[in-house]
Amino acid sequence: MPSTSRPTTWLVTGASRGIGYELVRQLVSSSDNLVVAACRSPEKATALHALKSTSKGQLRLVQMDTGDFDSIRASFGQVEPILADIGLDYLINNAGVCWYPHSESTPPALPWYLPLIEKSNRKVILNVSSAAGSIGSIEQLGASGKFPTYAMSKAALNMLTVKQKGARPDLIAITLCPGHVKTDMGGPNGALEPEESVAGILKVVTEATSADSGKYLRYNGETIPW
Repeated sequence: MPSTSRPTTWLVTGASRGIGYELVRQLVSSSDNLVVAACRSPEKATALHALKSTSKGQLRLVQMDTGDFDSIRASFGQVEPILADIGLDYLINNAGVCWYPHSESTPPALPWYLPLIEKSNRKVILNVSSAAGSIGSIEQLGASGKFPTYAMSKAALNMLTVKQKGARPDLIAITLCPGHVKTDMGGPNGALEPEESVAGILKVVTEATSADSGKYLRYNGETIPW
C-alpha cells in the first residue's frame, strides 16, 4: 500500500483474537494505516495493547459487541472523533453475524458507520463469511455436515452482501471465506496459519474494484459458488 499524506483507515470487528487480531497485526506493521480495532472487552485485550509498542501504523481500541445494538451505537461515538475528517476506507466485519435494522433499500452492515464510509476514498465493506455458506458446494461439504446453524448464518450473510451491492452501488461489498484457519474457532487442524490467510484477505480487499462488488471469494481470490 503506497504512502500517502492521508492514512488508509480500517475498522476491524472481533479484533482481539484469531483472524481479527492477525488482520490488525499485519495492518499496523505499515505506517500508512490507521486501524480501529473493535472488540467486546478492550481492557482485557492484552495482545492488542502489546501491539501498540511495536506498531508503525496508528492503532486505536474501541469497545463493540456486535451482538448488542446499543454497544454498536455507542462505539460510533468513540470512532467518529478518530475518523470524522477522513472517513472509513475499509470496514471488515469479522465478528460473526448479526441482524441490523434497515429499510428495504438500504441493508448495510453496521449502518451507523455509513456516514464515515461515505466520506472515504475506498468505501469497501468486507463481510467475513465461510465456504460453509455455499449452497453450490453442498455436495463437497456434505449435506448433513456439522454446525448447520453456522452454515445458514453464513448463507444469510452472503445474501446481505448481494443486497448491499444492489442498494449501494457506490460501495464495494465483498463476502469472503478466510479458509480453514488455525484459530480458537478453527482448531489446531486448520489447513492455514493465520498469517497466510490474512495476507490473502488483505490482498483481495486492497485490490478490489467496483467490478468485484457482490462477489463471493476465497482468501486467495478464487470465486466460490453461491
